[in-house]
Amino acid sequence: MTDPVLTAGRNRETGIWPLIHAERAALAADLADLTDEQWATPSLCAGLTVREVLAHLTAGASLNTVHWLAGVIRCRFDFDKQVAVRLAEQLGATPGETLERFRRIVPSTTKPPLPAVAMLGETLVHGEDIRRPLGIRRDHPIDVVTRTAEYYQGSDLVVVAKGRIGGLRLAADDGPFTTGSGSLVSGRTMALIMAMTGRAAYCDDLEGDGVELLRSRCGQA
Repeated sequence: MTDPVLTAGRNRETGIWPLIHAERAALAADLADLTDEQWATPSLCAGLTVREVLAHLTAGASLNTVHWLAGVIRCRFDFDKQVAVRLAEQLGATPGETLERFRRIVPSTTKPPLPAVAMLGETLVHGEDIRRPLGIRRDHPIDVVTRTAEYYQGSDLVVVAKGRIGGLRLAADDGPFTTGSGSLVSGRTMALIMAMTGRAAYCDDLEGDGVELLRSRCGQA
């Protein structure tokens, strides 16, 4: 007999992949005409250029659970080293090769041992890590960012988010997302996602009595 809970979970996972693929395709299109100098722009990920962040996204979409675990073991459970090794594998010799490798994984459903919604979050957040320093703006579909915000408000998996927004009330002004209680932080849903995942630059886009507290937490793991 089929477990209806498991079936519903699988259906939710399946429904998220088209959203991931659409976000990857949009990012690839946004980066199609970058100069070499733009590829070398520092991203919002400390110590990484926009080109390196793109290679990191490619790596995440190229690793299944078995390969991810093998890499973790090879790196002696140093997760930062594992990320750096996998990024280097996908960087390529030129920015053009970096972009082409990313284009190849746009339709991929390969992932490490994470829920699909976490992969959606990685795609959105790292996409903005790349776009913001380059001055590129994407108006993300509100249902996509709302689903992602709802995931992050209850999770500290991969990146601390739930812990970062404790004692704050987050409220989107462009969609239905709201969570928590306490001092108010309001703004675009995407800006809330970026701030709750530690990107202090996006606090400049937010309003409310809780913004400075959230900003102070953005440097915390």
